[in-house]
Amino acid sequence: MSSRALFFFALLAFSAVSCFAENEEEPGLVMDFYKDSCPQAEDVIREQVKLLYKRHKNTAFSWLRNIFHDCAVQSCDASLLLDSTRRSLSEKEMDRSFGMRNFRYIEEIKEALERECPGVVSCSDVLVLSAREGVVRLGGPFIPLKTGRRDGRRSRAEILEQYLPDHNESMSTVLEKFADMGIDTPGLVALLGAHSVGRTHCVKLVHRLYPEVDPQLNPDHVGHMLKKCPDAIPDPKAVQYVRNDRGTPMIFDNNYYRNILDNKGLMMVDHQLATDKRTKPYVKKMAKSQDYFFKEFSRAFTILSENNPLTGTKGEIRQQCNVANKIHD
Repeated sequence: MSSRALFFFALLAFSAVSCFAENEEEPGLVMDFYKDSCPQAEDVIREQVKLLYKRHKNTAFSWLRNIFHDCAVQSCDASLLLDSTRRSLSEKEMDRSFGMRNFRYIEEIKEALERECPGVVSCSDVLVLSAREGVVRLGGPFIPLKTGRRDGRRSRAEILEQYLPDHNESMSTVLEKFADMGIDTPGLVALLGAHSVGRTHCVKLVHRLYPEVDPQLNPDHVGHMLKKCPDAIPDPKAVQYVRNDRGTPMIFDNNYYRNILDNKGLMMVDHQLATDKRTKPYVKKMAKSQDYFFKEFSRAFTILSENNPLTGTKGEIRQQCNVANKIHD
């Protein structure tokens, strides 16, 4: 065999080994990622969520909000959970994160996992799976999800507003930001159905009440909103809020869509969802069918949970979810 032919076969073999190594190194997200390394991981998360929900039912809203605020900002890498340092500001301290709380319960779940399988389960997977279990606790669908995410080492606070839609932005902007994650119009409408539960702080809605009441609001709902938000400039630290859904505030259901079609949406994004010609048909369809809402929510939730994760050898498995691991030289 000529030296040229030998060189060709050697190069081919090297390429095959390189590709194999690359595939081994970056397996991506898979179902039941922890089946060998920590087979009880998802059960531990589920049980912890049950216990915490029994103690503090509002935690379920926090877990649900966590996945959106983390995964929508470039990557599902638990960057949201990182505390501020001398070099970087935490995403938790940004205006778009106003009202977010209960992060300590993520730490409780992580501590339970560390007792079972030290250094195995990422905070990113804890964040995603606790959100899923929170939906179940509230009466929503169980969503099978892939795992194997790893944790980022830096806050994304400086780019947060580029990715995370604001409640006062135009529907075109909101649709565009969701589309960038691969989430289509019915998916967007379904994800905003998370407003079926939880509450909105008066800071986020007083512009619809003062100095004049937004004429697009249902007059029957205005009195309640004014009672809950009596100040034109509310104290951000005060417990002043309106339940997103007065009828079934603790149940994840399609009542939200009936409310916004009746002009009872609290924030501008809720109102736009029910009136924009691109989204209204899906709002009406979800108002009529909870099964359709759950189906579209599950699909969009899955896409959101798989947005540009760190896998394989990228990132790390944090020991504590609020701080990156120390690097030892």
